[in-house]
Amino acid sequence: MVNQFLEDYRKQLAGSLEAIDLAKIAEFIRILERARDDGRAIFVFGNGGSAATASHFATDMVKGASYGRASRFRIMALTDQVGTITAYANDVGYEVVFEQHLRNFARPGDVVVAISGSGNSPNVLRAVEYANSIGCTTIGLAGFDGGQLARLAAHALVVPSFHMGRVEDAHLFACHLICYYFMEAGEATKACP
Repeated sequence: MVNQFLEDYRKQLAGSLEAIDLAKIAEFIRILERARDDGRAIFVFGNGGSAATASHFATDMVKGASYGRASRFRIMALTDQVGTITAYANDVGYEVVFEQHLRNFARPGDVVVAISGSGNSPNVLRAVEYANSIGCTTIGLAGFDGGQLARLAAHALVVPSFHMGRVEDAHLFACHLICYYFMEAGEATKACP
């Protein structure tokens, strides 16, 4: 029984990874590359497992895709701002935690990367709506049927699975495709710390 479950999960995950539209990933790479070259800020966020993916993605971009390179990414995972998140959640409401961060830091032309397995997280959607309203470029990573995020973000990748674990696995895979492009195939490493 255990072995069968593991084999089934692996097969179904492989199907989810195969379904990722690589043209969308290439589009995201071009957007992020332009943001880096233009000195734009990039903000990434999500809830739960998506929060962990946002933090992981920002870490890879700040270190792996930036260290020792002439051009560096100005990327921040809003999910790492625990004090600010809990203050807003407690005093105002959880639905504003990412939007309010963006009101402080985002400027027209910046990039906002929103991650939501269901595509329907109210705080994620509210932040994307705000980002759109001030002229940010918005990217959404969703699963299931894409939810509202797939329609709200200017650029969206939907993992066509209704299993949250496989959606989250595929989102991290998509983020690694982006990061490792910059680490291994993008601009050559320079000798500047």
